Amino acid sequence: MDTRVNPTTEPPFYQSTGNEIELFELAWKNRLPLIIKGPTGVGKTRFVAHMAAKLGLPLYTVACHDDLTAADLVGRHLIGDGQTVWCDGPLTRAVREGGICYLDEVVEARKDTTVVIHPLADDRRILPIDRTGEILQAPDNFMLVMSYNPGYQNFMKGLKPSTRQRFVTLRFDFPTAEAEESILLGETGCEPMLAKQLVSIARSLRALKDVDLEEAASTRLLVYAARLIGVGMDPVEACRAALIESLTDEAEVVEALMEVVSATFGR
Repeated sequence: MDTRVNPTTEPPFYQSTGNEIELFELAWKNRLPLIIKGPTGVGKTRFVAHMAAKLGLPLYTVACHDDLTAADLVGRHLIGDGQTVWCDGPLTRAVREGGICYLDEVVEARKDTTVVIHPLADDRRILPIDRTGEILQAPDNFMLVMSYNPGYQNFMKGLKPSTRQRFVTLRFDFPTAEAEESILLGETGCEPMLAKQLVSIARSLRALKDVDLEEAASTRLLVYAARLIGVGMDPVEACRAALIESLTDEAEVVEALMEVVSATFGR
């Protein structure tokens, strides 16, 4: 459910596309919580990992889901060896020890879960733990970061204004063609022509108006395709497996999208 990553000496590769690094650092220095919103696969999670390593901070990542409870974040009493022992959740560990607590796709969590973070996300910066009676004061090196995909929001799944307005907000979107090519080159070491071809495919797919796709072709999927091609897989088949089949389950739609791929590679 949660993953703790210790700071490393070398941040993972990340290609900046705007002022997001500066904004993150300013939010961190001023002890402000941050929301990152944007479509799937545009680098939100990679960006947080990059910034945690850059700032030399432990990173506690929580993949939010429908069954995530407040106890999953804060902690609970567990029974072991005939006694009851309190076990901190990832949010509590981050507050106690310092670091970045990252709630990934927070709108997937139950609505009552996000209420737990309210005292941490305003000027109090405290975490009350009702079951132990503790009130933890977040240290200066604690930061709360959340992300979500606005495209998935609906009446039942969305951040309450009382939550959203506690955060500084950073919007991510698909990078420019030039920036996306640079990402592929830096992430996979592929040939420049291949990066250009893959980005061209993605931009063509994103521009389609007569095909109903739940998600647009992400940069992440382009990276997967480039890696498969890099180890010798046929480019068209690599794009089918890593890109097109990930976008839809409809066989007819797959074949329609594959026409873009085939045309790009001259098939």
